Amino acid sequence: MITINELIEEFEFLHDWEERCDFLIDLGFELPAMPASEKTEANRVHGCQSMVWLTTELKKAEGQKVLHINADSDALIVKGLIAVLLAIYNDKTPEEILKTDVRQYFSQLQLDKYLSSQRKNGLFGMVERVQSEAKQVAEEN
Repeated sequence: MITINELIEEFEFLHDWEERCDFLIDLGFELPAMPASEKTEANRVHGCQSMVWLTTELKKAEGQKVLHINADSDALIVKGLIAVLLAIYNDKTPEEILKTDVRQYFSQLQLDKYLSSQRKNGLFGMVERVQSEAKQVAEEN
């Protein structure tokens, strides 16, 4: 998967929203498949215009507990937004997730400028879900 820094660099080379949107869709095609068994109501992210499912799993990486995120959607552009979310948050410690200024990244990528209000609501629904999971894990430790 692409890192957030690589994503920002790539977006700087793309000149308009149409090119960026196409790139996001391409990123969505690279998402790991989510098993159908995980596409349940309990894993659904509410507030999204499209169907979005998101799960997290606590894993160990380099001696630290990190949150591994798996997500999927029935909409191509949303799959691309999931890829952005993964670039920012995936396999980070709960503390790193909670300290991350996600709005700054969305601004750098101009997602705040070009996404419809419904898409933004869905994106922030995913952000809230990840942050909530990170907060819960951080409080347990």
